[in-house]
Amino acid sequence: MHKVYGNIQGIKTSKLKELQQLYEERQPGDRLVTPEFAQALAAISTDIHQPVCCYINRRGQVIRVAVGTPSQTQIPPEELPRHSAKRLSGIHCLTTQFTSEPPSQAALIAMQRQRLDALVMLNVSDCAKRTSKADRQAKEGFLANLVPDLETPWIISPPLSLDDITELDFDDLVQEWEKEISEAGDGILLSQKIVSEQDRVLLVGVQTDNISSQRFEDGLGELVRLVESAGGIVLDTMRQKRSHPHPQTVVGKGKIEEITLLAQKLGANLIVFDRDISASQARNLESEIGIRVVDRTGVILDIFAQRARTQEGKLQVELAQLEYMLPRLRGRGQEMSRLGAGIGTRGPGETKLETERRVIQRRIAQLQQEVNQLQAHRARIRHQRQEQEIPVVALVGYTNAGKSTLLNVLTNAEVYTADQLFATLDPTTRKVVITEPETQERRTILLTDTVGFIHELPPSLIDAFRATLEEVVEADVLLHVVDLSHPAWASHIASVQEILQDMPTIPEKSLIAFNKIDQVDSETLAKVQQDYPQAVFISATKGLGLETLKVRSLQLIDETVEAIPEAQNVVSQNSY
Repeated sequence: MHKVYGNIQGIKTSKLKELQQLYEERQPGDRLVTPEFAQALAAISTDIHQPVCCYINRRGQVIRVAVGTPSQTQIPPEELPRHSAKRLSGIHCLTTQFTSEPPSQAALIAMQRQRLDALVMLNVSDCAKRTSKADRQAKEGFLANLVPDLETPWIISPPLSLDDITELDFDDLVQEWEKEISEAGDGILLSQKIVSEQDRVLLVGVQTDNISSQRFEDGLGELVRLVESAGGIVLDTMRQKRSHPHPQTVVGKGKIEEITLLAQKLGANLIVFDRDISASQARNLESEIGIRVVDRTGVILDIFAQRARTQEGKLQVELAQLEYMLPRLRGRGQEMSRLGAGIGTRGPGETKLETERRVIQRRIAQLQQEVNQLQAHRARIRHQRQEQEIPVVALVGYTNAGKSTLLNVLTNAEVYTADQLFATLDPTTRKVVITEPETQERRTILLTDTVGFIHELPPSLIDAFRATLEEVVEADVLLHVVDLSHPAWASHIASVQEILQDMPTIPEKSLIAFNKIDQVDSETLAKVQQDYPQAVFISATKGLGLETLKVRSLQLIDETVEAIPEAQNVVSQNSY
């Protein structure tokens, strides 16, 4: 049985059978469509109150029937014939619409993306009360085809009668169109054949009233780094100012059309928004633009999935991904089948979507149990450290501040480092032996590297990485590493402090270490030294200020140890 694609939910079985029968209607190879087929398509479309698309090859075979607009029912790139970039795909689309307007820009861009031979748009009536057969017929329409023009890569005919459309010599037209494209050389179709394993990304930033211009631009700059860290190529950035995000599509309708056109011109295959967007907003945008849409959290999760190296790191990343994915299940097809399920798991009357949701919920519950076990394991290790009375210093800071580099320099560890956001995820603890300058006593401390923070760290990540972040909670001293060479270092400090404040408890003693001082000018350094007199200033890569850092760390540890008996005395006095 042939498959009907698109939005078929709620369509009666009898109408689905009529749609499936369209596959059996072969068209003449030298014609776009026969009058009988056009009227059959118009009648079904009117009956179900939805546009219908039929994709037909040059042999006249119907290869795809779908419910929806051309932009919503596109043939996936991997299913399109592999032709030269200077040739059309050998497929034309016959579709219906309930207005008398020319094809929308979204429909035209869908034609261009698939390199369709032509787009035939039939105008039909969507009458609530169809009193006669004429109410269910197509009487006119539009014909659109591609041309080798970078600015406007298509031509739309004036309104044509159905007789005019059905009598066109399609063979001659296609030969003429492909000849023009071939003679033009590197035409517009070349953008559709860019071969790259990397995602080609168009960024979209929405500045609302509660975001300053500086914070907005800093956020976009950070998003560029995030996409590059995930392995994508940023092609361009679009911006829009709004008092608040559009509830359905984040940006306005006009901006969606701009995004769609620019993405097509650039050959983008992914749209990334600078803010978290809901599952319904993502679906609406993908439906309008015809390109995959993700938000900032989706990019961060992708980076985490690439960076996790240990079993526990992968465990926490999978938990975060599933919690993020759960509300976005609609329309995912069979992607979740790899997670489990099978015979006997489907309840009576349960839909495929409900089954997938149930499978993911079970997997989340299982992963949360494993994370709890991981927490217990880490707690036992920390208890053993406490029994040995070895003080712990936790490195915290914004991602890419240089924490792992500092750990490597101080402990001769071999933690992976790179000029990337979230280069390391898994916590690493190493011993550091420090000689006190006055007594020459050799003392041992433990230095723990933790996952980097970021502005508005997604809640799902905070929850999934709670076992890792407990290393911060249980430390004696926090060493807050700041990348002084970053233009937004002040907001990085604020973001880290905001995340730390949300934790149940954190060490009372902390020390700010401004890193990468070799990359800033003397005036900036002097100003920050004046504003932060208690901080230390270092360069982990150049080895500057490291001895001062060690001494200050020991001083804070001693202050912490001295404060514990005082607190115990206060408790015992209050107990009488």
